[in-house]
Amino acid sequence: MPAHSSGDIKKKKKSKEASRYMGGHMPLANTRRQWLAAMAIVFGIVGAGPVVSSTSVVAAEPVKIGFSMALSGAYAGNGKAALLAVQMWAADQNRKGGLLSRPIELIYYDDQSNPSLVPGIYTKLFDIDKVDFVISGYGTNIIAPAMPLVMQHKKVFMSLAGMEVNNIFHYDKYFQIYPFGPDARLAFSEGFFDVAAKMNPKPKTVAISVADSEFPQTAAIGARHWAKKYGLKIVYDKSFPANMVDFTPILRAIQATKPDIVYITCFPPNTVGIVRGVREIGFKPMLIGGGMVGPQFASVKQQLGPLLNGFVNYESYVPGTTTNFSGIQEFLARYKPRAIAAGVDVLGYYLPPFSYAGMQVLAAAVEATKSFDQDKIADYISRNAHQTVVGEIKFGPDGEWVQSRIFQVQYQNVKGNDLAQFEKPETQVILYPAAYASGQTRYPLSPP
Repeated sequence: MPAHSSGDIKKKKKSKEASRYMGGHMPLANTRRQWLAAMAIVFGIVGAGPVVSSTSVVAAEPVKIGFSMALSGAYAGNGKAALLAVQMWAADQNRKGGLLSRPIELIYYDDQSNPSLVPGIYTKLFDIDKVDFVISGYGTNIIAPAMPLVMQHKKVFMSLAGMEVNNIFHYDKYFQIYPFGPDARLAFSEGFFDVAAKMNPKPKTVAISVADSEFPQTAAIGARHWAKKYGLKIVYDKSFPANMVDFTPILRAIQATKPDIVYITCFPPNTVGIVRGVREIGFKPMLIGGGMVGPQFASVKQQLGPLLNGFVNYESYVPGTTTNFSGIQEFLARYKPRAIAAGVDVLGYYLPPFSYAGMQVLAAAVEATKSFDQDKIADYISRNAHQTVVGEIKFGPDGEWVQSRIFQVQYQNVKGNDLAQFEKPETQVILYPAAYASGQTRYPLSPP
C-alpha cells in the first residue's frame, strides 16, 4: 500500500506463508474451560514475548487492523455479513480522515470456520503483517484460540458474539460487543422465562429440548435455573443430535408430556424442522421457542414466513420505536444494497450492526485518547459509555456489557413469505426486556 494511501480496503488471501503457519492443530479437551486453560499454558501468556508496538509507525502509514473471519465453512454466512459491516465502517472512517489522520487498512484471512487455523492467522497478523489492532472473527470457538496470542502482544481485542470467553483469562483489554451481559449462561434464556412468568394463567410445567452441542447445552443450564426460580416442573429435558432435521418423533414425545411451555435452543436446520413439525402435529403450547438460532436471519424468516406466527424467540435487533437508535436506520439502509450485491443476509439484524458498533467504540477510544497506545485505549473503553448504532454500550468486568440486552420477540401478523414485512415492527413484537417492549404476548401458539 502506498505511503499516502487513499484508504482503500485491502483483502489479503491466504498465502503459502500463511498456510505454513496454519498447519498445526489445536489441543483438544473435554470441556471448553479445560481447553482454554490448556491453550493459556501452551502459548505462554504469562511473561510472554515483547509487545508489538503500534506507536512507532510513521504518520503517513496506514493503521492496520487485522482479523480472521469465516468466509467459508459452517459460519460463512455470519462471517461474510460481519465482514461487510467492518468494511462499511472502514470506508466511513476513511472518508472522515481515518484514525488520527492515518488511513485504515483491513487485513483479514479466511479462518474457514475452523478454530485450529486461528492461532496461525493471528501469528501472521502480528509477526508478518505487523498490525496495529486486532479484532475477532465470529463466535466463541473462533475467538478463544486467538486469546493467548492477543494477550501475549498486549493488544486491545474487540470480539464478536463470544460467550464467556474471558471467564478464564480475565484479560483487561478484551471487549465483547454482543449484548450477552455479565452472565451469558443465565441471560440468554432469562427473557423467555420472564415472559412466561407474566402470563395468566401462569404456566406450571416446562419441556426443555436442546441440540447436543456446547452452545445449546450451556443455554439449557440457564433454562433449568429459571425453571427452578419460577417454580416450573420440568416434564421433559432431553437433547437431540445437532444435525437432526426431522423432529416429528421428538415433538410428539414432548407433546405427550403436556408441557405448558417449551424451551428450545438449536441451530438453523433444526429450527426449520421444529417449526414445521410443530405445525404438522398441531402442537399448541402456551409458549414455545426461546433460543432457536435461525429466525434472526433473512433467509429463515422468508422460508418459514407465517409458520413463525406465535413463536417467541431471541433476537439481537429488530426494528421498532423502542430500538430506533441513533444511526441504525441509516446504517441498515446503506447495508441492504451492499448485502444484496455481496449475497449475504439482506436484513442484517443479527450481527452487522454489532460488528459496526464494535469498530465505532474502537475509533472513539483512539480519537478520545489521541493515541494508539493499547493501555490508554483499553482504559478509555472500560471507563466510558459509548454511543453506537445499537445504542449506548457500557462494558463491565471481563469486557461484557454491564447489562444484558437479549430481546425476546414474538412473531405476529406475518403473512406470506415477503421479506419486506420483517422490516416493519408489527411482525416482530418485542416482549423483553420490559424497557423495550413494543406489544403484548399472544398465547397459546396461534395458527400460522
